[in-house]
Amino acid sequence: MKQLSLKLDDHLYEKLQTYTRDNGVSASSVLTDSLVAHLSRQKRSNAPQGNFTFIDLFAGIGGMRIAYSRQGGQCVFSSEWDKYAQKTYFDNFDEMPQGDITQVKSEDIPDHDILVAGFPCQPFSIAGVSKKNSMGRATGFQDKTQGTLFFDVCRIIEAKRPKAFMLENVKNLKSHDKGNTWKVIRESLDQLDYEVFAAVIDGQGFVPQHRERIFIVGFDRQRYGNFFDFSFDVDEDKPEKVPVLRDILQPVVDAKYTLTDKLWAYLQNYAAKHKAKGNGFGYGMPDFDGVTRTLSARYYKDGSEILINQGEGKNPRRLTPRECARLQGYPEDFKITVSDTRAYKQFGNSVVVPLVTSIAKLVVEKMNELDAAIEGDKKANIEIVKESKKSMKLGA
Repeated sequence: MKQLSLKLDDHLYEKLQTYTRDNGVSASSVLTDSLVAHLSRQKRSNAPQGNFTFIDLFAGIGGMRIAYSRQGGQCVFSSEWDKYAQKTYFDNFDEMPQGDITQVKSEDIPDHDILVAGFPCQPFSIAGVSKKNSMGRATGFQDKTQGTLFFDVCRIIEAKRPKAFMLENVKNLKSHDKGNTWKVIRESLDQLDYEVFAAVIDGQGFVPQHRERIFIVGFDRQRYGNFFDFSFDVDEDKPEKVPVLRDILQPVVDAKYTLTDKLWAYLQNYAAKHKAKGNGFGYGMPDFDGVTRTLSARYYKDGSEILINQGEGKNPRRLTPRECARLQGYPEDFKITVSDTRAYKQFGNSVVVPLVTSIAKLVVEKMNELDAAIEGDKKANIEIVKESKKSMKLGA
C-alpha cells in the first residue's frame, strides 16, 4: 500500500467533504474509485480494435475474458459484484468491472458480438407460469425468470441481440430444482429466438483436474436461421502430453501451507468415520502422476479435497494460490494480489481457462462461418439482380 499527497482547491475540497458526509464514505475511497474509473475508461478508449467484441458478465477474475481475448476479441464491458474479485480483475486487466448487474440498464451496455456469462444457478418459481399456461396465455422469459440473475442475462440478450453467447454453470444445472431450472433456461433462450447447444465437458486433459461444467452456446436465429449445427469438439486442442499433478507443483513451498497436527488428525478421523459407514467422504490426496478432485470455493477452509503428500513424517499440505491458478490453467503472469483465503475462493469459483479458450475458438469460428455465409448470399443475390436487369434490357 502506497501513500500519496494530494492538494485540492477549496471549492473541490468542500464538495468532497459534503459528498463523503452525505454518503457515509471516506475521502480516500472516493478518490480511489474515481481514479480507478478514469483508468478503466482510458484503458477502453486506448484498447486496440479486436476482430469481434464481447462482454464479460459475472466475470469473476476474468478467466473467460482471457479465453475470448485469445481469439482476437475486444472486451467492451464487464460486470462483477464481489469487490475482491473486482480487485484481482483490475490488477490484471487495468479495468474495473461494474458492480451489481441488476442495477445496470441494458441500454447502458455497449453493443457486442458475443455475450459471455458464468451466471449463478438459482431456482425459478413456476407457479405464475403454470397459472398462465392453464389459462392458455403465453409466457416469456420475464415471467419465468424475474428475480433470478439469469433474468439479467436474458434482458441483455433481448436488448442487444448479440450474434452469439456462451454461458457456463455447474454440471448439475440440468437436474437442479428437479429439472425445472434447465427447462426454464432452454425455453427462455428459445423464446429469445436463439439456436441453443449445450454440453457437459470435463477440464481434465487440459489441466490435471477433474472438473465438469455445462457450457451453453447460442446463435441468433433472426440473423442466421437454424439450418446449422455446432459441435463442442475440444479434444483436438488438448495437449499431447496429458497434464498431471506434478506439472503444477512448486518446488519450494512455505511451511504455512502444511496442515497442523490438529487439522490433519481431524481429517483422518473424519475420513475413517465415513469409511466405516460405507460413505466415500474424506480428504483427497492424488497421485503425483494423476489428477485432482474438483477445486472448490471452500478450499480455504481445510484444503481437504486436494492435499499434497509430503512424505513420511510430515503432514500433507494445501496447494498454494499459484498452484491453484495453474490447476485452472491461468497463465504464469496472472497476478494474485489478494489474501490466500480470497485467492482460494476466486480460483475455486473460476473456470478452466484452456478449456474455455478451446470452446471460445469454436464459437468464434462458427460465428465467422455463419457471417461469411450471409455475406455470400448477399453477393449471390446482387448477381442475380444484375443478371435479371441485363436480361430485361436485352429483351427490350
